[in-house]
Amino acid sequence: MNQPLAYIHPQAKIARNVVIEPFSTIDKNVEIGEGTWIGSNVTIMDGARIGKNCKIFPGAVISAMPQDLKYNGEETVVIIGNNTTIRECVTINKGTTDKHKTQVGDNCLIMAYVHLGHDCIIGDNCILGNASQFAGHVIVNDNVIFGGSCAIQQFTKIGIHAYIGGGSLVRKDVPPYTKAAREPLSYSGINSVGLRRRGYTSEKINEIQEVYRYLFLKGLNNSKALDLIELELRPSKERDEILNFVRGSDRGVMKGYMN
Repeated sequence: MNQPLAYIHPQAKIARNVVIEPFSTIDKNVEIGEGTWIGSNVTIMDGARIGKNCKIFPGAVISAMPQDLKYNGEETVVIIGNNTTIRECVTINKGTTDKHKTQVGDNCLIMAYVHLGHDCIIGDNCILGNASQFAGHVIVNDNVIFGGSCAIQQFTKIGIHAYIGGGSLVRKDVPPYTKAAREPLSYSGINSVGLRRRGYTSEKINEIQEVYRYLFLKGLNNSKALDLIELELRPSKERDEILNFVRGSDRGVMKGYMN
């Protein structure tokens, strides 16, 4: 839709049925997919790639330069998947030479005042609660939910189907299928409610719980727990995802249950 009170750079690639409300700015080297709605006073800067049927609310700034002193003007991008909603005053910085991109998947909800730093990778079907702040290089797998006002340290990884309680300070990696809360961040059980909503059976949920009993509730160090899990528990997709995640963690994973 041609909106005379919005600025759209002539080199921007805007698909059909895109609505751009007044006083928004669309820079050069921007691509916006069909059916997307851009609210008023949105700034979409050089390097944004926005998918189909997205909604971007007033005050959002997409693809601004990284807040990284090492950034030297290299060409990088922000990629936003299809059917993703970005609420008021969200800021998403583009990548650096690390990944050359910051990326948000399909069907995500990024609530108001969230900041996504450079080179963050957010999977599909994620919900990022109001005012949560993601430093650079954070990796979030699919189907993860963050409560409001979380603070996620750089280079942290969050496993698939995890739930992070509101106000959490995330300094360590959070393994798949878990709930994380308290200070310091620690294991609070598995995300059984989320798993049931996504079709996991009670039997499968119990299998996942048993893996985490070894890892977090038996008083074992991680190396011993992982060896016993592999030795004593039946192989499955979920078991192996957990083993691979913990073994591949550079930062180390969160603590076990704490009273």
